[in-house]
Amino acid sequence: MLSSVLIDAGPLIALFDRDDKYHKPMLEFISRTPYRFVSTTAVLTEVSHMLDFSINAQIDLLEWVLNKGIILEEIEEDDMARIIDLTRKYADVPMDFADATLVVAAERTGVRSIISIDSDFDIYRLPGKVRIRNLFA
Repeated sequence: MLSSVLIDAGPLIALFDRDDKYHKPMLEFISRTPYRFVSTTAVLTEVSHMLDFSINAQIDLLEWVLNKGIILEEIEEDDMARIIDLTRKYADVPMDFADATLVVAAERTGVRSIISIDSDFDIYRLPGKVRIRNLFA
């Protein structure tokens, strides 16, 4: 069984934008690491927006999700209080909505690793000061 890992917007943008400076490193990383990728609709929305230069790139992303390339962890209305708490706690970073949903997803699923090109996840902590380990850093 594959290990699950969270995936942030940056790596997804890089995967589907051939001009992104992380495109080749991310393709290599993904091809040599057998993971089950977990993300949220908020992250998917951010990626789709950043890929708005190409309808084909957007469709490729959505087809990848459709083919279970990414498992979407649903964020519910009940999660908003936790997202607000996280956004306040990390206001100096600042934490955006998509990142907050990934932290909530980590708390819910127990997944403690992420693939991100941002250093923000070096700062964010789960309850008990547990770190989400960035496998791409």
